Amino acid sequence: MDRKLLEAAAAFLVLVMLVRPGTAQAAKLDVRSPVFANGDRIPAKYTCDGEDVSPPMDWSKGPTATESYAVIMDDPDAPGGTFTHWVAYNIPYNVARFEEYVTALERLDDGTLQGKNHFGRIGYGGPCPPPGKPHHYRFNVYALDTMLGLGPGATKEDLLKAMSGHVLAQGELIGIYGR
Repeated sequence: MDRKLLEAAAAFLVLVMLVRPGTAQAAKLDVRSPVFANGDRIPAKYTCDGEDVSPPMDWSKGPTATESYAVIMDDPDAPGGTFTHWVAYNIPYNVARFEEYVTALERLDDGTLQGKNHFGRIGYGGPCPPPGKPHHYRFNVYALDTMLGLGPGATKEDLLKAMSGHVLAQGELIGIYGR
């Protein structure tokens, strides 16, 4: 079995494990950005070739029981395996958007916490693939039934573990970037 197929199967299993017990599947969130459509190229401004700032994005409101949201941006096409570009969590239930230029702080003014990406930094790290075939960047948003007991600086793995059994809804926006 090739690596892409194995990673896709693993991602599906993680999502199944994250879904809140007693529900057949998580509801769907609509995730959008005004600067690129799903499946389109991410503008260079939001990459290491530009300003390397986070793009604006928003998502549909989660189910009534939503207490918080979490965002994970990653690149499943990275040569060494899936590369994490952004981890944000405990986003208040009444927040359904990130403006452009989310500050690289552990705790934002609204209480949102940001984790560590694979660049070893807090906050957003834009696409920066090696030359060659374009990579796919997944912006996953999760509606959760709780505020998570994680402190700032958590990794994607920490977040996935903490979210287990608390996902009410999930949505994904995919952008493409190559050099």
